[in-house]
Formats: sequence, structure tokens, C-alpha cells
Amino acid sequence: MEVRSKNVSVIKNAILGFQHLLAMYSGDILIPLLVGASLGFNSKQMTYLISVDIFMCGVATLLQLKRTPLTGIGLPVVLGSAVEYVTPLQNIGKNHGIAYMYGAIIITGICIFLIAGIFSKLKRFFPTIVTGSLITLIGFTLIPVAFQNIGGGNIEAKNFGSPTNLLLGFSTTLIIILINIFGRGFLKQVSILIGIVVMSLVALAMGKIGLSTVGSAHWFQIPQPFYFSTPKFEWSSVLIMLLAALTCMIESTGVFFALSEITHQELSEYDLKKGYRSEGLAAIFGGIFNTFPYSTFSQNVGVVELSGIKNVIPVFYSAIMLMILGLIPKFGAIATLIPTSVLGGAMLVMFGIVGAEGIKMLSNVKMTSNNLLIIGISIGMGIGVTVQPTLLQFLPTTVQTILNNGLVVGSFTAIILNLFLNEIMSKKAA
Repeated sequence: MEVRSKNVSVIKNAILGFQHLLAMYSGDILIPLLVGASLGFNSKQMTYLISVDIFMCGVATLLQLKRTPLTGIGLPVVLGSAVEYVTPLQNIGKNHGIAYMYGAIIITGICIFLIAGIFSKLKRFFPTIVTGSLITLIGFTLIPVAFQNIGGGNIEAKNFGSPTNLLLGFSTTLIIILINIFGRGFLKQVSILIGIVVMSLVALAMGKIGLSTVGSAHWFQIPQPFYFSTPKFEWSSVLIMLLAALTCMIESTGVFFALSEITHQELSEYDLKKGYRSEGLAAIFGGIFNTFPYSTFSQNVGVVELSGIKNVIPVFYSAIMLMILGLIPKFGAIATLIPTSVLGGAMLVMFGIVGAEGIKMLSNVKMTSNNLLIIGISIGMGIGVTVQPTLLQFLPTTVQTILNNGLVVGSFTAIILNLFLNEIMSKKAA
């Protein structure tokens, strides 16, 4: 009976791990698709890039899960390449060449690793009022991404927002909601997975999924260092990547605190330092293997909250699965068949949960007039620059790179207002 129970536990953890994988799979393949397409990669190069990126996502996740004296935050986190890196990578690749792109990634990873200790000391600037506002922003600024995916992903496509896309997307959301209302136990824990699988099968029956990509994919492929190019280095490329990296570190900070709240694990400066170092090391590996820098995915917060599983074991399974998918492109190609609208429906739930988790944290804050001002202005600023990025179009490109990111604007606003309205004014009053 004990052996049977252990086997059941393994199966459950594997299924939960697969759910984590699907929840962030679109983000994993989105970056290589966007960057590879802008750099004119052919189909063979694109297939290799996607497969190795998936493999490296698994490696990066393992680096963060496993606690060592130097690395690993030990929370149920999943890593992938962040969308903040897309524009810098495209600009560097087009203007200087992919060799400088990979050189900038390596230097960025080294810098993240080296400044991890300094960045972790900023913990005092992230009280509940700031982290709650930041996590709320992480969820709500990503809701437009979910709706874009529900519409089909490409807003310029003729079928964007078609009845079929809307049906697949919102039906996925509805299935997840219904399972969480009427489901029990393990069924409820894998509601996101069920929603994605069921509506993908519906899309297949409707003829919206083609299987040609699976047939043309290879069976086995080993990642090779410097496959596309040997890295070269140039200061402006490094600078623009470092700016993007800082925004990702701020987002990772919010995710770390959100997961620590959910799992009831208090984070120390030492924990944060190891978390940042893992992301720096992952970026170094990304540059060596000619992929991307990697950071913590925020949608994983929603998966952890919905599933109720607050340990790292399922995520270990997810990391191993990612590595296997990366080594066997034909299996990876199967996952790419999931319609974008279906993934968007799942994202709507996950990102909404992330925002709600931020509101939950803010409920523990005393709602003084100062705190209300901090919450309102910081969230308003973050959402504002997200939905109206052209507001800053006359500013220098480097400045736009920073200020067009709602998380950066919102978090800095919350930090500065908290310093002035709470810390400095309270000291003066004392």
C-alpha cells in the first residue's frame, strides 16, 4: 500500500508539473518566435532556437528551485525569457548582429550575479504596501496580454477576435471557473490543465489545429554552445540589456514576495540574493547556448494559488519535462499546437489571480489616507503607461525603454511615495 501511495503521489506531482509547464509554455516559445522572426531566421534555425530555449527554461528553473550556498531561492518558481527583453534583443540583433546580442546577454548575466547582494538590500524599500501594489500591477498589467491572446495573438491578423477565437478563449476560462466551483481535491488542482486540454481537443475537432509541424520536427537534438555565433561585446548593447534586466529583477522581486506570502515562507536578504544570482547564472548560460536571459514568470503565482500545492516538487517535474521537450523537438511541437486563444483564456484566470493576490496582501495594510494615495497613484501610473505607451513617444529611446514598463513606473512610484508619506513624514512627526 505504501508503494502504491508513493506511485500515486508521483503521478499527481507529474500532472501538476505538466500544468505548470502548459501555463507558461506560450511565454517560453513567444520570445524565440518574436526575436527569431525579426532577425530572419529560417525554419531550421527557428526549430533549433525554440527547442533549445525550452531546454534552457528547464535548466534555469532547476537553478532557482535547488538551494545551494550561492544560488536558488527554493520557492515554486518557473523561469523563462521575459517579454521585456524582446525589443532590446531585436534592436541589438538588427543594428549590430546576433554575436553582439549574445555577448550582451552574457555580460548582463554576470552583472545580475554581481549586483545580487546589493539589490537584495533593497528589501527594506518593499514593505507590504509596496509589494502588494507591485503584485496587483503584475496581474492587472498582464490582463491585456491575456485578451490579446484570446483574440488570436496577432492584432493585425484578419481573424483577430473571430467568433471561433472568442469561443475557444472564453470557454477555456469558463471551464476553469466551473471546475473550481464544483470540483474537489485533485480535480480542482489541475483545473487549468483540464481547461487547456479540453478546448485544444475542441479546436482539433473544429479543424483549427494542423499536425504538419509535428511530422516535420526532429526526434532528438542536443543543445550546442555558440550554435549561431560566438559572442562579441559592445557597450551600448550591454547598457540597453542591463536596463531591461533591472525591470525584470523588480518584477521577480514582486513574484518572490507573492510566492512567499502564499507558501508562508519568510524571505531574507540572503534568499533574495540567491534568487537574483540564479537568474544571473541562467542568463549566462542563455548567452553561451545562444538563447535568451531568463527570469521568474509571474503567471506561476496564479497556478500555485489555484492548485493549492505550495511545495517545489511539481515544479521540479515541470523543469525536467521542459528539458525533455527541448531534447525531443517532436514532442515539443505537440505543445505548440495549443491554440493561442485557449492559452489566453487560461492566462485571463492566472493573471487575474495574481492581481487578486496583490489585493489580498493590501488588505493587511492599514488604509490611512497616505496608504490609499500610495496604492492609487502607483497602480494608476503603472496601468497608465501600459495602456498608453505612446504618451512617452517624444522621450529618448533609452528613457522609453524604462518608462514604458508599467511595473517599473508603478513600483518606483510606490517606493518613493512610501518613503515620503510614511517613513520621512512619520519620523518628522515623531
